[in-house]
Amino acid sequence: MTRHDRLREIDLLRFLAAMGVVAYHFAGFKGRGPWPEPSLEMFPALGEVTRYGYLGVDLFFMISGFVILMSVWGRGPGEFGISRVTRLMPAYWAAVLLGLAIWAVFRLGKGDPDLVLPNLSMLQGGLGLDNVDAVFWTLWIELHFYVLIGVLAAIGITYRNCLVFMACWTLGSVFADEAGSRFLQTMLMPTWSCYFVAGMALYLMYRFGPNLLLWGFVGVSWILAVHWGVWRTGRAFTTANGKVVAVAVTLLFVVMILVATGRLRWLNWRGLTVLGALTYPLYLTHSQVALPVLKHAYPALNKWAALALTIAVSLAVAYAMYRLIERPGQSWMRAKLRASLAAVREVDAVGTVRDRAAKAASVPSPRSAEPTEGELVRP
Repeated sequence: MTRHDRLREIDLLRFLAAMGVVAYHFAGFKGRGPWPEPSLEMFPALGEVTRYGYLGVDLFFMISGFVILMSVWGRGPGEFGISRVTRLMPAYWAAVLLGLAIWAVFRLGKGDPDLVLPNLSMLQGGLGLDNVDAVFWTLWIELHFYVLIGVLAAIGITYRNCLVFMACWTLGSVFADEAGSRFLQTMLMPTWSCYFVAGMALYLMYRFGPNLLLWGFVGVSWILAVHWGVWRTGRAFTTANGKVVAVAVTLLFVVMILVATGRLRWLNWRGLTVLGALTYPLYLTHSQVALPVLKHAYPALNKWAALALTIAVSLAVAYAMYRLIERPGQSWMRAKLRASLAAVREVDAVGTVRDRAAKAASVPSPRSAEPTEGELVRP
């Protein structure tokens, strides 16, 4: 069974994941942020919840595994590459340039011109350079996933190939961690791969129906996700409680299972599509938008009013970016890239025809291979 209708429940989950990250940065982060003090100290009571907002990234990765497999099904690597470039780059470039503008006007953030140029490539993570916005690190993780899916698309997207891919990635990730191989860890992302694999398994479940094999992939991915989620509480997210994280990660899996089994289809309000569209630009820009807003709004306003204003401005900027930059930018880029891909295919097709013609001309026909009368050896 195949399904092509829009999953508005996914739009809602993506928006909630983005708002979780926003809440974490604005009211649950222990480090340096947009407030003059750590936001967790500004909102200690609220921070008991918002300090777990970073798990929105975990949900993003699981949704990505689901949605990317859905989008690549029936496509080759060229079409898949075009879909990813057009989806990511217009809003991303705008976010990088927004960082440059905020740095130039307010001298806030990391939009230094020396960083902006490499950041425009989205390859700064591999170059060992800082991100203009800290949230960009997740895009580097996503890019690793896209490369792996591109390889799978080149081989061929089939149910069986997906299962083999997921098994190899799951086991390869664990082996890479065991071996301590930096190269394999970089390519296979053992601390994050479980979310992508789970999302892929859940999409197969959604498309073709559940079975024991797919439940096994989801179960193993859940075990690994809980393990790595608790592991991160002792390192990057030290204000989080490991037991709470384990429960939260479990709930993320439960929600995505409900999506895959069709139990959230009642969430079909058309407005959820708009919320889904806001997700990516909101995620990319909220941290940067908060810097000048809070600099001028706080302490002139009390912290709650300043927080509400910052969230409202972040949503407004995200909507403006979506309507004015992302949508037209995607349409223009998609048309140009498809034309480029068509040109490549045309050149390859012409080259193939020429190669075949040249090969045919170089092979003598059976008649021409017969000896001529003058070549006959007479006794």
